[in-house]
Amino acid sequence: MMWKCIQRSCIHVSAVSLKKTPVHMKGKSAAEQRWLVRQISDTFVKAAHVQNYRCRSAFKLIEIDDKCGLLKPGLSVIDCGAAPGVWSQVAVQRVNSTGESVDLPKGSVIGIDILRIAPLDGAQLLSNHDITEPSTHMALERLLPEAQADVILSDMAPNASGLRELDHERLVTMCLSVLDLADKVLRPGGSLICKYWDGALARKLQQRLSSMFQNVRTVKPRASRKESAELFCLARMFKMR
Repeated sequence: MMWKCIQRSCIHVSAVSLKKTPVHMKGKSAAEQRWLVRQISDTFVKAAHVQNYRCRSAFKLIEIDDKCGLLKPGLSVIDCGAAPGVWSQVAVQRVNSTGESVDLPKGSVIGIDILRIAPLDGAQLLSNHDITEPSTHMALERLLPEAQADVILSDMAPNASGLRELDHERLVTMCLSVLDLADKVLRPGGSLICKYWDGALARKLQQRLSSMFQNVRTVKPRASRKESAELFCLARMFKMR
């Protein structure tokens, strides 16, 4: 499995080689310096560079999918809050949306974000689109095969305010908007992965998910930093409405 190969694939991108790369700390705040040091020593940051992923969060989805097998050739995937496009990268590979594997079914990947997403071979990108807007729903229905998706992904999060409960509430609200989208375009039996931050409203989110899916559980992949409150809801078998 791919996530098990991370250390093998980048073991030679060592701290020794990274020390040769100048890291300009002058003029940086203490917080910025801590962030730079953490990035330099982060195994998943190194692996993302070696494997040409746009950022380290690729390995969160890779680990979840290696264990659960949601992304299969031929499936249609929506990636909500897709920028910078790394989950779409993983989805493109796994559903064969470029058609590179000619002996496997060809899937499709649609990435959506209010920000710009850099072009990605094998993905249709809706930059500057809000998933809560009816115009976005109409665009999705035009792009999706049979106007339905098999899998919805969401790694999106609000800009951090520094107030943990406020940020938690804002992210849960975003998750609920993803569930509203699922109600409109997810195929019966489909699956969803959605990031949230633990907090007081987690139960409300779980209850909504359980009303829509037959199987719901919470996962925390190894690429999620230990100190982070980040968790992922994994929901399977979307129910007929």
